[in-house]
Amino acid sequence: MLIGTLFLKFYTQKMNISLTGMNAVICGSTQGIGLAVAKELSVLGARSFLLARNENMLQEALSQLSVHVQQQHEYRVADFSDNNAVNTAIKSIVRDHKIHILINNTGGPAAGAVTAATANDFEDAFRQHLVNNQLLAQAVLPGMKEEGYGRIINIISTSVKIPIQNLGVSNTIRAAVAAWAKTLSNEVGQFNITVNNVLPGSTRTGRLDSLIAEMAEKKQSGIATIEKEMEEKIPMKRFGLPEEIANLAAFLASPAASYINGASIPVDGGRTGSI
Repeated sequence: MLIGTLFLKFYTQKMNISLTGMNAVICGSTQGIGLAVAKELSVLGARSFLLARNENMLQEALSQLSVHVQQQHEYRVADFSDNNAVNTAIKSIVRDHKIHILINNTGGPAAGAVTAATANDFEDAFRQHLVNNQLLAQAVLPGMKEEGYGRIINIISTSVKIPIQNLGVSNTIRAAVAAWAKTLSNEVGQFNITVNNVLPGSTRTGRLDSLIAEMAEKKQSGIATIEKEMEEKIPMKRFGLPEEIANLAAFLASPAASYINGASIPVDGGRTGSI
């Protein structure tokens, strides 16, 4: 017991996960994984700038963040289907604040076969995900370089490892974001800025619920039956929780993750069938 206590004391002293004094922008932060990440970053001491489209939900989310180190959290309203709105929102933040952490997180495109997708489906998803990520990164990078510290973390999907059936547009766009992130990581690593991807598996969020409901309707089956079938394919036999995804994102945002760069890390209970 004494040895374990001494080891824990030594380990916690060595591993710095404090975000006190840092500013973080968290996209899609009113619910699900985005909100869970915002909460965790605030617990670690970060000042958060929430970015989403629903002001009432943003205000509610803001009230749930920790202020234990007197952080003054803020929010900006922006619909991610409007690149100009996102660009205006982020510029209003970086005008007065240097950002140390950027969490790119946007709801996924609608389900459907890739053969049924239209050109507009791809163009809309490309703008909502990759173009917004580019605008956000370009806005925060000058401040990160000045600070000598930056973390860009993209919440994507395990589909960048193995495509997921009936998510044709999503698979395509998520892979594009992963390639963009890897390219960016090669360019900015020299400035102590890391770029990494968190790949959630089946996680208990509103999006998962909607996908399950759609599958149940299509198969004319019960929701509980679909859930059971999906959970059986996961080695841990359960869905993940948003907080479990947030834990990895928070670690990657911290000084302790200083040499992790250009990585795509699944958080899926072992579901993804690749090494």
